[in-house]
Amino acid sequence: MVRSAANARGGPRERDETDAARDEQSSGSEPSGGESSDDPGPPALSIEGLTKRFGEGDDAVLAVDDVSLTIERGSVVGLLGPNGAGKTTLIKCALGIVVPDAGSVRVFGNDVREGRRAAYADVDAMLEGARNDYWRLTVRENLRYFATISGVDPDSVAARHDRLLDRLDLADKADTPVRDLSRGMKQKVSLASVLAGGAELVFLDEPTLGLDVESARTLRAELRRLAAEEGLTIVVSSHDMTTIEAVCDRVVMLSNGRIVADDGVEALLGAAASDAVRVASPDLTEEAVAGLRERFEVVGVDREATPPAVTVAAGGDRLYDLTDALRAAGVTVSDIRTVQPDLEEVFLERTGSVPGAVGSGLGGASR
Repeated sequence: MVRSAANARGGPRERDETDAARDEQSSGSEPSGGESSDDPGPPALSIEGLTKRFGEGDDAVLAVDDVSLTIERGSVVGLLGPNGAGKTTLIKCALGIVVPDAGSVRVFGNDVREGRRAAYADVDAMLEGARNDYWRLTVRENLRYFATISGVDPDSVAARHDRLLDRLDLADKADTPVRDLSRGMKQKVSLASVLAGGAELVFLDEPTLGLDVESARTLRAELRRLAAEEGLTIVVSSHDMTTIEAVCDRVVMLSNGRIVADDGVEALLGAAASDAVRVASPDLTEEAVAGLRERFEVVGVDREATPPAVTVAAGGDRLYDLTDALRAAGVTVSDIRTVQPDLEEVFLERTGSVPGAVGSGLGGASR
């Protein structure tokens, strides 16, 4: 688990004043400093012209190529890209783990080059491929420990820990050593530990890895709640498109070190609106499908479906032509529906990579 600046804060301190200030802002009251609560302050993360190259000469690899990115407070942003796209290096530069060759990184308005302690005071991360907790400690002991090294008096955030344990279905395991938990439970403990000290910006790599369907749903709901109710800013890197679509306000796609897409989930899906239709019928013989291929672009044929189905690119007036062709071929339609694009299709279109290649591996190689 990354503790970029937590160790530089000095001794533990209570979070009561900070939590009270957040409550004032969420209730619409003016903060104690007199500054209007309508002013959200600087973005949680601002990256300008970031470039990072590994190696020299002909063997050099340009991992990040002049990337600029702003993430506002309280937003949930998904970061996608095939292996080698540059997202790992981008995140490590944002966390201060890798020093860029050019460009700047500001965290809550603080330039990391001028003051790492201030910049990373409220930042944390859960990295896939790394052991994010101490397995000999109990679940609650982990939360208290990571709150402490974040510079927070664990007693002052005991109520927060109780809420996290309850909402992530860990309350019954609070006094159980982490080593005795299942892989999925360990993953939830890792998330709870990241949030234990009250970080305001967190990076999560494959947060649903190892979770069953119900646990993944619980985790997604908690992430949305934390962003909506507590203003937590979250950057999620995952190959789980269901999580990205359900949790993120916005998706940033990287390819070859550059941003190739940056928009809201709905906007990305809308821009990839499909003209394909799926037709199901017991009459879809080889001969009938061959006849359709002569007049239309057949996107796919599913012989295993009951009844068999064919997907055809036919939008607008071409849909009328398709129904006429089906009638002429003696095909009685059991079901016909528009094929809606999903995020995997958008990813494939924008990056040219197969969806299965999505991954981040932040705990692994440099790129």
